[in-house]
Amino acid sequence: MRHLIQTTDLDNSEVLNILDLAKGFKTSHSESLKNKRFITIFFENSTRTLSSFEIAIKNLKGDVIRLDIASSSTSKGETIADTAANLDAMNPHAIIVRHKSAGATNFLKDYVKCPIVNGGDGAHAHPTQALLDLFTIQNHFGGIDKLRGKKIAIVGDIKNSRVANSDMELLTRFGMDITLVAPPHFLTNTNFKYSYNLEDVIDKVDVLMSLRTQTERHNLQTYGSLKDYAHRFCITKDLVGDRDIILLHPGPVHRNIDIDDEMLEDKRCKVLEQVENGVLVRMAVMQFLCA
Repeated sequence: MRHLIQTTDLDNSEVLNILDLAKGFKTSHSESLKNKRFITIFFENSTRTLSSFEIAIKNLKGDVIRLDIASSSTSKGETIADTAANLDAMNPHAIIVRHKSAGATNFLKDYVKCPIVNGGDGAHAHPTQALLDLFTIQNHFGGIDKLRGKKIAIVGDIKNSRVANSDMELLTRFGMDITLVAPPHFLTNTNFKYSYNLEDVIDKVDVLMSLRTQTERHNLQTYGSLKDYAHRFCITKDLVGDRDIILLHPGPVHRNIDIDDEMLEDKRCKVLEQVENGVLVRMAVMQFLCA
């Protein structure tokens, strides 16, 4: 039995297998999950990840049950381990979990007999987001073999970003050169190149990935205001100009804080393409783990 807790749970050949499956799903679907049941448990709010997992499962003819956390027994004090064990006793074929605490999904896998798929845990990992980011980038550049040496700047609240963690691990495996761009208090100790100034790296990159300022994970406000942050780190049309750069963001986007309105409408912006690819990649992940 396989779980997908973080990107390191997949070797390179398995990643390529998932990307190939996702590519195939652009033109045709299968019924590989027919008569199989899946449960989604999201302890944090979600639009893209939750919906795309559920659509992905239904596209492959599986059945999906969403546990409403607000009306579940967790609100009565039941532990998440007991919640997982009780759901597992109903014999689902996999459980997809999002939780605010880093490591929660890794903890839960010891209480179930079915695959656990991590839909994001705290500031730790978001493996399917990294897979869809890789899929989106390789599609743009014409294949996975074209990524070696391509330069990407990951911009924003890196310290609190599970997306950044997963992308840093996965994208470097396929040869991408990463620079982290953030104010000092949004960076952790790192072996990656880093900069405190977006303008210093804009002429050196092929891809920009903006991140949301995750205020819900901040114990204290560490900047004067989001407007102050945006003045230095918002990706604007004036900043990008006519450069041959693509722009990504895992969502939700804080408009005119992370990315300005003009760049969100620019053809180089791949944010909605990422959402579309998220369904394809999650179809591939669920087929890979459960078919």
